[in-house]
Order: sequence, then C-alpha cells, then structure tokens
Amino acid sequence: MSDSAAPQTVGGVLTENLWHSNPIFMQVLGICSALAVTNLLVNTAIMSVGVIFVTMMSNLTVSILKSLFPRKVRMIVQVLIIAFYVIIVDIVLRAYLPDIHEALGPYVGLIITNCIIMGRAEAFAQSNGPLLSMWDGITSGAGYMGVLMTIAFFRELLAFGTLFGFTVMPAGFTPWVLMAMPPSAFFFLGIIIWIGKTIMYRQQEAAA
Repeated sequence: MSDSAAPQTVGGVLTENLWHSNPIFMQVLGICSALAVTNLLVNTAIMSVGVIFVTMMSNLTVSILKSLFPRKVRMIVQVLIIAFYVIIVDIVLRAYLPDIHEALGPYVGLIITNCIIMGRAEAFAQSNGPLLSMWDGITSGAGYMGVLMTIAFFRELLAFGTLFGFTVMPAGFTPWVLMAMPPSAFFFLGIIIWIGKTIMYRQQEAAA
C-alpha cells in the first residue's frame, strides 16, 4: 500500500489502485466475495458496483468529517459510515433487483467488513482531501471489480457455457461442474496473482 503521507496525484492514485496496490491480487483483501459471488457475471457486476459505491462514498464522508471526531474513536465512526452506505445498497437491491439480492444473500451485508473499504478510509481518506479520497474509493473499487469480473468470466463460461446469461458455447458443450463451486475461484485467483506478480517483477528487473 502506498504511503498516504506522500503527495498524491489523480494519475498516481489510479495506477496504484489498479495495478501496484490492487486490493485483490497485490494485497489479497476482500477475497471472500471473490470466492462466493463470481460464478455469474451479473451477480459479480452488481456486487462490484455496490463495493465501488460504498468505498467512494465512505472515503468522501470520512475525509469531510475527519476533523469533527477524535482519532481515538475514528475506527468506530468509519464502521458506522460504511454501514450507512451498505444499508442503502441493500435497500436498493431489495427494492429493484430482488432476484440478485437473494442470490447474493448475506454477502451484501458483509460489504461492511470488507477490508478494502476500511483500509482505504483509514489509510487514505484520513489524510487526504474529499475529492481525491472519493477518487481513491472509485479506483480501489475498480481494481477490485476488474479482478472479480475476470474470475467470473471464466467461471460462468466453463460452468454454464454462458456470459451474462446468454449461451455462447456450442451445442454439446459439457459444463465443468467444479467451476460453479467456490473452490474454483482459488484456482483463477492464484493464476491472476501469479501473472500480476510475474509482470511486476519483470518490470522491476527492466527498470533496474
């Protein structure tokens, strides 16, 4: 994770959160949802958008209010702020997308305990301005979303022969039952981490 005390730029925050400090394949945070909801692209997309919204709004709110509460209770306040936005996401899904809300089950509520959201509020929003903190929340969520959507793409394709519910595999395709099960996400997550670390290592070698 980058040093929040160092000067931050829009481009620097984007690069850090999408690549150098990607919350999933670099920091290995928030992987519970990577294992649980990535069997279908639609569910993964909705979950990811919810995390982006909560991370963005939590960062913005913490950055605006940070001077109004003592540092000793900042963690409690951050949890309350995050819970507030998670409740909004839960209500919206329950009202407008009940089927997806049911499919996601308890994982919507567990956004509250997502280490990515609390980590960005504590490490970034506490030390930076509102707009940059909001941008940090968006890009952190986008980094999370990118990895989850990649995993969901292969899992849905191999498990059901579909993408976003539309059949794309030819007739006679035999579904890989294992791909519909959460342990298969470990396999793809491991591959993504391996590829990401390898590319980064080679970039460091080239720079040296």
